[in-house]
Amino acid sequence: MASNDEQQPIHILFFPFIAPGHLIPVAAMAALFASRGIKCTILTTPVNATVIRSAVDEANNAFRGTDALAIHISTIPFPDVGLPPGVESVVGISEADLHKLLEGVQRLREPLDRFLAEHHPVPDAVVVDSFYLWAADVAAEHGIPRLSFLGSSLFARACNESLLRNNPFALAPDDPDAVVSLPELPHRVALRRSQVMDPRKDQLQWDYNQLVHAADRRSYGEVFNSFAELEPDYVEHYRTTLGRRVWLVGPVAHANASEDDMPPGAERCLRWLDEKPRGSVVYLAFGTLANFSEAELREVARGLQLSGKNFLWVMKSGGADTTADASEWMPEGFAELIDVGARGLLFRGWAPQRLILEHSAVGGFVTHCGWNSVLEAVSAGVTLVTWPRYADQFYNEKLVVEVLKMGVGVGAGDYASHLEVRREVISGVKIAEAIDGVMGGDQEAEAIRKKAMELRGKARSATDKGGTSYDDVGKLIHELMARRRSVHS
Repeated sequence: MASNDEQQPIHILFFPFIAPGHLIPVAAMAALFASRGIKCTILTTPVNATVIRSAVDEANNAFRGTDALAIHISTIPFPDVGLPPGVESVVGISEADLHKLLEGVQRLREPLDRFLAEHHPVPDAVVVDSFYLWAADVAAEHGIPRLSFLGSSLFARACNESLLRNNPFALAPDDPDAVVSLPELPHRVALRRSQVMDPRKDQLQWDYNQLVHAADRRSYGEVFNSFAELEPDYVEHYRTTLGRRVWLVGPVAHANASEDDMPPGAERCLRWLDEKPRGSVVYLAFGTLANFSEAELREVARGLQLSGKNFLWVMKSGGADTTADASEWMPEGFAELIDVGARGLLFRGWAPQRLILEHSAVGGFVTHCGWNSVLEAVSAGVTLVTWPRYADQFYNEKLVVEVLKMGVGVGAGDYASHLEVRREVISGVKIAEAIDGVMGGDQEAEAIRKKAMELRGKARSATDKGGTSYDDVGKLIHELMARRRSVHS
C-alpha cells in the first residue's frame, strides 16, 4: 500500500541565479510544471522575488479551476556582505561591489541547506542554476536529484564544453584576431580569440567555468529552455557523444506580460506599433546588463538613420545609456526622427518585449543574443540582427547566423562584460547593412524571413500536447515518480 509520501504530488524546488535573465525563465518553467500537476517552489531572496512576483501571480490566477497547483515563492535573506540595502542582484552592481556580491552568492549555500533540512518530505528534485556549483554537493547530502539549469542553448553549452576541455587557443597565435575551430562538434564553429573567454585575460573566470561544468557533469541531469527541432544535432551530441542526461522543456513562456499588467508608459510601445505597417519596424533591445558608450550610441543612431526603417529602440533605466547627455551622442537629424509621429520611438525602461516581438509591425530585432531574447524572437518568427557582447552570446550568434540561418551579424568581435571597457565600436554603416540583410527586398533576406517563420511554427508546437518539449516534461515527471517509488520501496 502506498505511503502518504508516495501519494503526495511530485515537488520540484527551483533555485535560480540572482539575475533577471535567469529568474524570469525559471518562473516560466515552474508555471509549465505546475500546469502538469507538479508542486513547484521557487527559492530566492526578497528583492529578486519582486522580479518574478507578478508573473507567478498571473500564472496562479490562470490555474484557478484547473488541476494545476499554485506556485509558491519562498524567500531567504541575502547574506550580509556589506552591500547597500536592496542590492541583491547583478543588475546595477558596480565593479567595486562585485566581489561582495559573489561572496553573498557563495553564502547562499547555508540557506539552501537549511531549507532542505527543514522541509519534510524533501523535494523530489531541485532545479538549480549552474552558477551555484556548490549546490550539487548540498543536494547530494540530502539525497535529492540536482537538475542544473543555466538558461542557455545546448549549442552554446556544447561549444563552451569544447573550449574548456580542449583550450584550442593555447596553441593559437597571441593575436586577438587569431581564428580557431572548436573541435568535436556537429558543425564547424570558428571564432576569433577576442570573441571568447580567454584564460590569459581572466584565469579565475576560466577556472570557475571549469568547476561549473564539473558540477553539472556530476548532477542528475540538465534542463534546457530549448526544443529539439531548434538544435537537433546538439540534442544528439549531448546525449550520445557527451553522455549527458538532458530534458528540453522550452520555449517556456516568458514574463506572462499582458497589457493590463505593465508599468506606466510601457503600453506606449504597443500603441506606437499599431500605427506602423506590417513588417516595417526594426526593434532594438540589449537586455538588462549591456552598457553602451556614447560612441556606440552615436553609431547605433547613425545606423538607424541610414537604414531608412521605422524603429523602436528600448534603453534600460539607470544605465550609462540613459544617463548620457543625448546632445553628446545623437547625430545631426536624429532628434527629428523621434519626434511625435515620426518614424522612430526611443523608449527608456521596461518594455513588453514578448508582445513587441509578436506585433505584426515588427520585421527585425537587433539583439545582444541573450538566449531568452533569441527564443522569444524564434517563437515570434522575427529575424535577428546579432550583436553579441559577452558570456554565451557569441555562441548564440553562431547558432542563429550559421546554423539556423535566420539572422545577420553586425560584425562584433569584442568579448567584454558590462563592467569592462570595450575596445571596438561597430560603425553605423555596418549596422544599417545588417538591418537591410534581414528586412531588405533581396532573395537572401527573403530566405532568412522564411526560415524564421518555419521555426516559429516548430517552436509553438513543441510545447503543445504531443510536442517534443511537452513529452520531455512528461518523461522527467515520470522518472521522478519512479525514483520516489524506488526510494520508498
